Amino acid sequence: MILISYDISSNKIRTRFNKYIRKYGHMLQYSVYEISNSEGMLDKIMWDIEHRWETIFDESDSVIIIKTSKSCNITKFGYAKHDEDDIIVI
Repeated sequence: MILISYDISSNKIRTRFNKYIRKYGHMLQYSVYEISNSEGMLDKIMWDIEHRWETIFDESDSVIIIKTSKSCNITKFGYAKHDEDDIIVI
């Protein structure tokens, strides 16, 4: 599983990126997605971001990808609606 967090300044590019990421996972918070899939699918997503999306980002844009493992743990705080599925975070 991976977690993807992004900060994209352009509304147009951010909306397109959001639609792209939504095909593979579900939103945990605004601009934070959890993606669980095969290793091949995760590699494809990472390749797409590096070779397709990064070429259209500007200097203030960023995407953070966190690969997780089974030994990771998560603690949630606050009142926002959180998905109650098991989530593993480093």
